[in-house]
Amino acid sequence: MILAFETSCDETSVAIVKDGQILSNELYSQIRHHRKFGGVVPELASRLHAEYVDQILDRALASASVNLSDISHIAVTVGPGLEGALLVGITAANTLAQFLNVPLIPVNHLHGHIFAAKDEFKLRFPAIVCLASGGHTMIIEMPDPYQFKFLCNTMDDACGEAFDKVARMLDLGYPGGPQVEQLAKSGAITVPLPHPVKPKKNMFSFSGLKTAVLSAINSQNYTREDVAASFQFKVAEILAYKLEFFIKQHHYEQLILCGGVFANQTIRSHLSNSLSIENVVVPSLKLCTDNAGMIGLAAESYLQHPKIQQFKMSCYPQLGLNFPGVK
Repeated sequence: MILAFETSCDETSVAIVKDGQILSNELYSQIRHHRKFGGVVPELASRLHAEYVDQILDRALASASVNLSDISHIAVTVGPGLEGALLVGITAANTLAQFLNVPLIPVNHLHGHIFAAKDEFKLRFPAIVCLASGGHTMIIEMPDPYQFKFLCNTMDDACGEAFDKVARMLDLGYPGGPQVEQLAKSGAITVPLPHPVKPKKNMFSFSGLKTAVLSAINSQNYTREDVAASFQFKVAEILAYKLEFFIKQHHYEQLILCGGVFANQTIRSHLSNSLSIENVVVPSLKLCTDNAGMIGLAAESYLQHPKIQQFKMSCYPQLGLNFPGVK
């Protein structure tokens, strides 16, 4: 019975996971607090996590109908993320682990996104993963559940960040992803937009795409709806192009699409239908964005790792794809 905490950015979440099943997954979103600033304010995020984490913990225990005495392990996101926000979850998890005298499992947030698919699907390896969110856009090769190799990474902005910036250009507010997707439903793909660094297969770039969108808006030759639809389609096209290149190079049993960008139904559908690999899995919408359920699922996978003997707790704001603090 794993109690999991996630406080890496602007979602305060606590979950209970047992035997691969998410028994509860409670969350407090800070969106309304950050909206007036047009993005996440780190200091405000930390204070809100500290204010709400106890309430969300109580809700998670009640929703799962379990007591603290039932908990056998405590998992917590230790990176990557905002340092102050991460420390709130780490402090709560560490305090409870000492009080209950149970093991503490530090979890890589990126692994959480990947293992979120375990909630509904059996993961098959070797797998290729596309992780696209507000902070990351990468393609990862997983020969087995415990090996992660970068195939492609962003050289500037993340995909989700580009959605937020384009939404701001279109006066849609924050967060940008859902707003752009909604506006795009009324638009047509008529705006010619570039595919940045197309020849460089191991790199994503979204900075130039944002600049092209701004130029299209300033030209006043296109409707806001058409700009949104064209931008959304170009992002899907870019992700699909890079993925198809690697899929054709090697045999993969499965493609895992994860991260907040894949809450976008148009992008989910485009990649699922346009790529040559048949086995494509995407977590449910509620598990695409940040949540503690995915952290608990990742922690279960960690416990099955034959080489992990001892976990070292620390905060890793710049953590890459590695297991955090494994001795």
